[in-house]
Amino acid sequence: MTQTANSQDPALVLQGVRKGFHSGGRDVVALDDVSASVKRGIVTGLIGPDAAGKTTLMRLVAGLLLPDKGEITALGLDVRRKPLEVQSSLGYMPQRFGLYEDLTVQENLDLYADLQNLPPADRAERYEQLMKLTGLAPFTGRLAGALSGGMKQKLGLACSLVRPKDLLLLDEPTVGVDPLSRRELWEIVYNLVEHQGMTVLLSTAYLDEAERCQEVILMHLGKLLDQGKPGKFTKTMEGRSFMVTAPQMNKRQLQRELGEAEPVLDALILGEGVRVVTKEAKEPTPAELGGRDGELSIEAVPPRFEDSFVAMLREQGQEAATPSQPGEQRCAEACDGPVIEVKDLKRRFGDFMAVDGISFVVEHGEVLGLLGANGAGKSTTFRMLCGLLPPSEGRLKVAGHNLRKAAAKARQRIGYMAQRFSLYANLSVVENLRFFARVYGLNIARRKQRVQWALEEFELAELANATSGQLPLGYKQRLALAAALMHEPEILFLDEPTSGVDPLARREFWRRINSLAEQKVTVLVTTHFMEEAEYCDRVVIMDRGKVLAEGTPEEIKKARRTADDPSPTLEDAFITLIEHNKQMRDKEQAA
Repeated sequence: MTQTANSQDPALVLQGVRKGFHSGGRDVVALDDVSASVKRGIVTGLIGPDAAGKTTLMRLVAGLLLPDKGEITALGLDVRRKPLEVQSSLGYMPQRFGLYEDLTVQENLDLYADLQNLPPADRAERYEQLMKLTGLAPFTGRLAGALSGGMKQKLGLACSLVRPKDLLLLDEPTVGVDPLSRRELWEIVYNLVEHQGMTVLLSTAYLDEAERCQEVILMHLGKLLDQGKPGKFTKTMEGRSFMVTAPQMNKRQLQRELGEAEPVLDALILGEGVRVVTKEAKEPTPAELGGRDGELSIEAVPPRFEDSFVAMLREQGQEAATPSQPGEQRCAEACDGPVIEVKDLKRRFGDFMAVDGISFVVEHGEVLGLLGANGAGKSTTFRMLCGLLPPSEGRLKVAGHNLRKAAAKARQRIGYMAQRFSLYANLSVVENLRFFARVYGLNIARRKQRVQWALEEFELAELANATSGQLPLGYKQRLALAAALMHEPEILFLDEPTSGVDPLARREFWRRINSLAEQKVTVLVTTHFMEEAEYCDRVVIMDRGKVLAEGTPEEIKKARRTADDPSPTLEDAFITLIEHNKQMRDKEQAA
């Protein structure tokens, strides 16, 4: 690859970059005096939640936008003056991968080769390299829209690299894809860096991915928080992380009490206990955590990168909304039986079996995680459970109602928070709340009461007249959850509810869900964020329409323990299950 500047110079330099937009009747500063640099030949992570400014920064570097102020130099070139030269030297994969879904894999590659002026004589060899790198060789004739999320991710990467590049920009490439696809993407990225000398700038809202980068740039609300090696940030948190267990106490109750303790900065459910981060590097006593000797077990554990990011946000005075304490338990019928019963459930689409004979039950007040790789059948199962899609075969009861005969009655007991929230973007916050209250059949007096409740409980009153489409992602999430709870449902379905939100918003969200569970509201959640699955009482792991495993997060992890890996994470266990299932399928096909 041609180097346009000294190989010792940074691949990318930003100096005092500012970019603003006029949106929804107000001025928004997307980047505010950002100065940073990216070294050559490494992976640099652009880390931050939604609305941090990551995508705007990527588009500025790619020459697709111009800064209001400041300078950007990419590969030794002034991006403002020479955008076309810069674009010919870098690869850019936007969010959602930039694919044409009605074209095949091969047709997408050909289109990008035309756009990047790759000579026809060079294409066959380059295509072969890219298909080998991504594992897409068997699928060149398949429509891009028919690919799984992980395969779309790989095709988007291949298209951005049709012509060899010096600098690769990847904008949130792992959002919405399963843990196995995330891991495979990282293997590809490091192959490009280590064997082709490429420089990669990768943005992500997943803070665990920061530890896979050689350097990180931390951003929040358009400002640069800091830059350096991940270990630099983790080191500042040494002596402040502890695992607290209390066998006699429910883990949700334990988390709530620990989160209110004076020494505690952060408290997260992890396995059978709660992982706490303290405000100071000092081991707390049981009394300081609200317990007595013998009630609480406290063990020091290594710090994590996310600890430092949360500490930075809290030190800046940012706090999540505080959900109210659990209220009275509510379920219309006896709370001692299953609220959801699934038996030999199947769903066909033509010759394709999306869900293939799955069975499980969910008790009142239980939080069940439905996990699986992209294309596992989770969304199809969810739609059948909500009464939005009829099953092809099998038995399905929700809130005591057979969904084949009384889907409407069951839906009255259900709240549904869809992926990306399904709000009406052109309506204001209060208009969305009123609309959903009417949809759920509340009378005028009750509608008024519940709308006021939502504005106060979710701290949305100051934004009541703001257009919902212009809200930051964390506030959209609050509004979507409030809308799903307007009719006080007994069962709540959550489809990828925290994708892309910042860690404080994620914590606030799960405090609310835990509070609902303590009121005996039943919760079903799909997520690709494995640590989030630790909040669940049980998880069901699916692949290719079948259930591979079912149990508590601890049971799933224990079943995957080996001498080489005595303490697997839930993500490790998930990937092991999916890979083992693939090996078994391959053996059956070979036989």
